[in-house]
Amino acid sequence: MKSTLRYMTWPFILTGVGLALAGLIGWQYSGTVSGTLTFFMIAAVLAVLEISLSFDNAIVNANKLKQMTPLWQHRFLTWGIVIAVFGMRVIFPLLVVVIAARLGPIEALRLAATQPVEYARIIHEAHLPIAGFGGAFLMLVALNYFFDQSKEVDWIAGIERALRRIGEIRGMEVGFVLVCMMIILRFLPDGKEHAFIVAATWGVITYLLVDALGHVLDRWGGGGVSAGDMARGGFGAFLYLEVLDASFSFDGVIGAFALTQNLFLIAIGLGIGAIYVRSMTVMLVEKGTLAQFRYLEHGAFWSIFVLSIIMFVQTLIHIPEFVTGLLGAGFIAVAFINSLEWRRRHPEWAESD
Repeated sequence: MKSTLRYMTWPFILTGVGLALAGLIGWQYSGTVSGTLTFFMIAAVLAVLEISLSFDNAIVNANKLKQMTPLWQHRFLTWGIVIAVFGMRVIFPLLVVVIAARLGPIEALRLAATQPVEYARIIHEAHLPIAGFGGAFLMLVALNYFFDQSKEVDWIAGIERALRRIGEIRGMEVGFVLVCMMIILRFLPDGKEHAFIVAATWGVITYLLVDALGHVLDRWGGGGVSAGDMARGGFGAFLYLEVLDASFSFDGVIGAFALTQNLFLIAIGLGIGAIYVRSMTVMLVEKGTLAQFRYLEHGAFWSIFVLSIIMFVQTLIHIPEFVTGLLGAGFIAVAFINSLEWRRRHPEWAESD
């Protein structure tokens, strides 16, 4: 218990600071105790929303992080948290408004501070291309895992073996995503097709570019001749994880505007959640949790696959964020329970671990 709490020290401290700031913003905006408490509670709910939507992200991060050099692990957990909190929870919503409304960054920030309802409207109108990009990128992340020919352990055995056989066909994962894009395109209202197909195509291109860059950098680092070479290899994994984190964050950022139109409150609430996700990532790596629970990683990637489908479907109909969170948590919970059952049936494996 003590060792687990050690990972939560900074998140607990920053939670207190963040909730205090949320209350202060509430007082500045409303000047009342009830307004202060409302902002306080919304920040807490946003933090829980972020954690529920991103726990599978922590598992995938941990899987990649354990392969990185200590230097790049440290950079991911320091530079990465700054990028995650400020980049995706502050800069990204501003950038959406800058592009969609063709405003300057200062004007967008002023709009967020003085006209939050109009700001939220612009964000929601940009949801379709955001969902297209995130759905395509995350679906490729999940399919790359299930199509991997070197994957030896199966959880949902029949389906995962079939996917691995399909994965023998070169480029099948990209073809699968393109088919999904064509299906969604068939049902989109007139005038929406261009925005979706361009964004989803960029999701595919981004995944391929990041994957290619990672292979190139890892090849440079594979020679083992210097720490500099290994750092370059670590950069490929670092970049992959940051883009992955951004794709996971889309749903939470958009969904947050259903609770509040205040950009600063959203940044605080989702930022608190992001810090917990990073701390859980560290705990999973250092305690070797993924090795101890045989199917936990599978549950995370099934959760990612379901999330990618939901993001595609959200271009057609609204799906509440709690549904996304429950489905993701459900896959991980069942995978966790099945892992415990497997360990009970194979005590010799648990002892050797």
